[in-house]
Amino acid sequence: MSLMPTMIDLLARARVDLRMGLPVVLTAPDQAVLALAVEPMDSAKLTSLRALGAATLTVTSRRAETLKARVYDGDIARISIPSSADLGWVQAVADPADDLRTPMKGPLRSDRDGNAELHRLAITLTKSARLLPAAVICPLQHPAQFALTHGLTTLPLSEVAPLMIASSPLHPVAAARLPTVAAEAGRLHIFRPEDGAEEHYAIEIGKPDRSAPVLARLHSACFTGDVLGSLKCDCGPQLNGALAQMGAEGQGVLLYLNQEGRGIGLANKMRAYSLQDQGFDTVEANHRLGFEDDERDFRLGSGILRELGFSAVRLLTNNPNKIAMMEKTGIDVVERVPLKVGETAFNREYLATKAAKSGHML
Repeated sequence: MSLMPTMIDLLARARVDLRMGLPVVLTAPDQAVLALAVEPMDSAKLTSLRALGAATLTVTSRRAETLKARVYDGDIARISIPSSADLGWVQAVADPADDLRTPMKGPLRSDRDGNAELHRLAITLTKSARLLPAAVICPLQHPAQFALTHGLTTLPLSEVAPLMIASSPLHPVAAARLPTVAAEAGRLHIFRPEDGAEEHYAIEIGKPDRSAPVLARLHSACFTGDVLGSLKCDCGPQLNGALAQMGAEGQGVLLYLNQEGRGIGLANKMRAYSLQDQGFDTVEANHRLGFEDDERDFRLGSGILRELGFSAVRLLTNNPNKIAMMEKTGIDVVERVPLKVGETAFNREYLATKAAKSGHML
């Protein structure tokens, strides 16, 4: 039936459920589990979940390394929840906010038997929902009946896993003339992904020739830098500098991608800032939270460029990963245009970390 939700619809619904503190049912041919994100969890939900069977706390290998927990499943670890553990214990293991004050969380026992693919899917879902990458998982015997009885969203691994890997197609929604300080001849394009995630924007300066390489920048949203003028990063100066250069040349395209905090979301970015205040650098803070150095998907940028009719760019960037992704997805990068602006006493170590650990050409 055409009114039935597609798997993309169910995936979007599952993200919302997890953010609201509702569990989702994950299924594979040989097993099924109930998954509940740790961040919005309350004591009642945890008690109900544990009543169903032996529950495990699944975290990423990055978080497990911080906890000194054994990692048997590659990129994730399944930590057994002791019978005496309460919500506070679960959240303390998942969230590094108090790691320095109470560093000893264990001893922690990691599970190594059985298939961990559904646990891995649960972590991927929490990341895509911009939550802490941690979930409590328990096995289910009759998943279809349980989901129907409790009104829960069900995601089959075989159908949803390919969607989690792919970059959701983007479609133009609206565009209008937008004169700016950088250039009076501006036009703002809005693009919406099929999976219900955040919209992304393209600011077109002038009327760039589609048959020639366009001056372009992939700029990830930074509320603190772009809007508040934060001195902790160079994002605001990079945004304004890129637009100013495009305005001076009379043409260009700035892609404004809603991937705050290198793709972990504003709340997790603030958690990372708090950890930086404790003495950790940008990369270390992300790892303690359970994230990789950079969780962004730059394929979104190449998709928008193709939709606008561009196939070659002069890319304003200091990040080699952006160049590599453009080339990999069929956008020819004919020139890297450096964008070195915005260094302050507050972000000098941050920029040094980007150069040393992320390969930025600064």
